[in-house]
Amino acid sequence: MNGFRTEHDSMGELQVPADALYGAQTQRAIDNFPISGLHLPRPFIRALGLIKAAAAEVNLSMGHLKKNQAAAIRKAALAVADGQYDAQFPIDIFQTGSGTSTNMNANEVIAHLAVKAGTKVHPNDHVNYGQSSNDVIPTAIHVSATLTTSEQLLPALKHLKKAIDKRARELRNTPKTGRTHLMDAMPITFGQELSGWAAQIGSAIERIEDALKRMRRLPQGGTAVGTGINADPKFGPAMALQLKKLTGVKFESAENYFEGMASQDAAVELSGQLKTLAVALMKIANDLRWMNSGPLAGLGEIELPALQPGSSIMPGKVNPVIPEATAMVAAQVIGNDASITIAGQSGNFQLNVMLPLIAHNLLQSIGILSNVSVLLADKSIAGFKVNTVRVNQALAMNPILVTALNPVIGYEKGAATAKQAYKEHRPIMDVALETTGLSKDELKRLLDPMALTKGGIHGE
Repeated sequence: MNGFRTEHDSMGELQVPADALYGAQTQRAIDNFPISGLHLPRPFIRALGLIKAAAAEVNLSMGHLKKNQAAAIRKAALAVADGQYDAQFPIDIFQTGSGTSTNMNANEVIAHLAVKAGTKVHPNDHVNYGQSSNDVIPTAIHVSATLTTSEQLLPALKHLKKAIDKRARELRNTPKTGRTHLMDAMPITFGQELSGWAAQIGSAIERIEDALKRMRRLPQGGTAVGTGINADPKFGPAMALQLKKLTGVKFESAENYFEGMASQDAAVELSGQLKTLAVALMKIANDLRWMNSGPLAGLGEIELPALQPGSSIMPGKVNPVIPEATAMVAAQVIGNDASITIAGQSGNFQLNVMLPLIAHNLLQSIGILSNVSVLLADKSIAGFKVNTVRVNQALAMNPILVTALNPVIGYEKGAATAKQAYKEHRPIMDVALETTGLSKDELKRLLDPMALTKGGIHGE
């Protein structure tokens, strides 16, 4: 057939596109799984390339590969890791649950490149020596998620926290009406409000860094069922050391390969921490949306940077697009975590059989959280302006400030004063002058919003 070549595997011959670098097993998977059009992402292909390059070095050092074979495999695998051949990985994520098709895809591409360069290399006998899809794919999940989290997500979160901390310092002396149940409450400063956001992101960083301790433990070396059949007993630890050299990350060999292959508990844990981060980001995004609402009929406390027209029909409308995008990312991550949780339960006996789904969803969550965190920092947090006139008007009219008078006049008189201020739509200061018997100077001292943000008892 024009444009095709004949390849073969243990099941027989198959036609493969003439310019494809993969072989028969990859083509069978392409034919078998025309499901979503979704492919395993770049970080996962990078991890596969790094694993195959590391394996070539380890197998050479142990005498299982000839020098020219190891060199050819390593060169091709590092090119795969570098992203030069991503188009040669077309298999759908909804495939065999072990990811065998994708492991063989990598083996075939690397072997093909080695052969083209003049070295006889077999995808199974050489590229996959001492390995099984059953330990390679779980290891690739751990490696790809660890690298992407370390290189992208954690720096993005630290950037976001730094941006929030900076604005909190700038606004530490700007009081506003606090809110509980979406109702007016005692005053706080913008700085205090933002400090809560910063602490949420700081806690998320700590949780994620802790989860990475388990993600750095690699099941490579367990081969088919965790026993390490057809692999040198030193292969797993040597692989972890080689991957550490290639990446700079302190990977280590798992103490128990059965755990690392039969379960995906570490990935489920990391996904859970990403979900917690998503919840925090949605809270921050929705606070920004509420504070920005209006500008006339809403709270109108802040003005977010105007980034684009907000309506195709209403001229002049501007919407909080970055917080909205952040909330959508959070929703996607929460959904991804639900899928990963279900997938994590699919470890039947010695192997989890939803590995490609876990890989795809976990890496997508890490990627979109990384990107939106930077956008939230740079295009919302860093540039919003406080509407001090609107904020001060709300503070002056806030009857809940009467809480500060409780130690002096008691709760019941305070409640009556607040209700009167609500009913008559008058500033609490004016009403309190009539109901409490306190002087104007004393009330100014007791009802000073900035003083009230410092807590303590103000009636003494």
